[in-house]
Amino acid sequence: MKKVHFTLQGKGGVGKSYASSCTTQFYNENGEPVISMDTDPVNATLSGYPSLNAVRVELMEGSNLNQRQFDSMMETILEEDSNFVIDNGASSFIPLSNYLLENSAIELISAAGKQVVIHTVITGGQAMLDTLHGFTGLAKQMPENAQIVVWLNEFFGHIEADGKQFEEMKAYQAHKDRVTGIIRLNRQTSDTFGKDVELMLDRKMTFADVAAGSDFGLMSKQRLAMVKRSIFDQLANVI
Repeated sequence: MKKVHFTLQGKGGVGKSYASSCTTQFYNENGEPVISMDTDPVNATLSGYPSLNAVRVELMEGSNLNQRQFDSMMETILEEDSNFVIDNGASSFIPLSNYLLENSAIELISAAGKQVVIHTVITGGQAMLDTLHGFTGLAKQMPENAQIVVWLNEFFGHIEADGKQFEEMKAYQAHKDRVTGIIRLNRQTSDTFGKDVELMLDRKMTFADVAAGSDFGLMSKQRLAMVKRSIFDQLANVI
């Protein structure tokens, strides 16, 4: 069954595009058809990767965001025999979420024989509560036939509150039946692993770009290959 992956989280700068990029790369690595789309009207990060060929969905008409522009995205999803990865920015989180719900878009995708997967990112640090609220809202609002995958991004700090890990928190316990998978982006040494990932993202490079190019030294390539293996092994269990 082909899958349609929506990356949704109302908080900006928490790693949504990284999650979308990794999901797209996973399909490419395994020779599976995938079309990636970028619906962020402000920071079109995913469409900035030359190797991913992401389609940018133009939502802005002047200074206004027009939800009707999502229609063309939906028509492509319904007509093309492919997997899809849709990256969505914080500024278009509410419009896209509303569009999916008001138009019964998820039910329509399911009727077309494709599985909808909602990816949402929870991060450590100051944004933890905001991202937990975003996860809770999606778990409550999205239809039961939409799967939910949670990305735990510890780049900004450990995801922990009052000594409790994510799986012990009320937000997860209340909605754990909705979660079909968890991807962990573990916190690693900032001046080695962290810096390598930061440079890769800043340069809009994929893991394959890094391996084939000369931008990174041998040890940086080794560390990024380890990061890729960790993420792809986890994606294999949820995709």
